Amino acid sequence: MNTPSALTLIKQPVHGLAFGFGSGLSPKAPGTMGTLMAVPLYLLLLQLSPAWYLAAVGLSFLAGVYICHVSAKDLGVHDHPGIVWDEFVGYWITMIAAPAGWMWIVIGFVLFRLFDIAKPWPINWCDKHVHGGFGIMIDDVLAGLMALGVMQLMAYWLL
Repeated sequence: MNTPSALTLIKQPVHGLAFGFGSGLSPKAPGTMGTLMAVPLYLLLLQLSPAWYLAAVGLSFLAGVYICHVSAKDLGVHDHPGIVWDEFVGYWITMIAAPAGWMWIVIGFVLFRLFDIAKPWPINWCDKHVHGGFGIMIDDVLAGLMALGVMQLMAYWLL
């Protein structure tokens, strides 16, 4: 599998973003490492108003369709495991209107990773049948939405 070097990620910003600022280069669990890299960026996004947060996540999704498409095309591999921009966006979706506190950041992380790894229907269907940059992004968007739903139910029951 053709994996870009760290130097390539620096020289080609599209690959740098697709590979999550290098987190996708992890030899073990690049999706988990990408999601972990999304946490500090979430803390920055958290400073935005809810409307601006949603706008930033929406723009990140749209940019991700392009970023992931270009990177996958250049590498010649659909949904290369190191492409983790989709994990960033999926995690940020999970964290929409999340309760404050580190416990919820961790819960969101775990829920998103569970849905992203387990790929229940319709995530697994999209993962197999939807291609290109949109296909790379949509399964993580769905995982994020499912994790968001579970987390909001947990918050409702616990708070």
